[in-house]
Amino acid sequence: MSDQSEDVFTIDERAAYLKLSKSTLDKLAQDGKIPGQKVGRHWRFPKAVIDRWLGNRAEEMGEAET
Repeated sequence: MSDQSEDVFTIDERAAYLKLSKSTLDKLAQDGKIPGQKVGRHWRFPKAVIDRWLGNRAEEMGEAET
């Protein structure tokens, strides 16, 4: 069984993964433009959800280019 704690990332880890500043990622999450879940004062980002979101964004951009 996989360790699920490795599948959920903090805002620092997710910002590095997406190559965004923490403030940009925080604003996108607050505005509902990127999937995340607030736990208390802290954002958490499930890796599978972010990867799916990135894939959907890439598909949308590909469709816009054609």
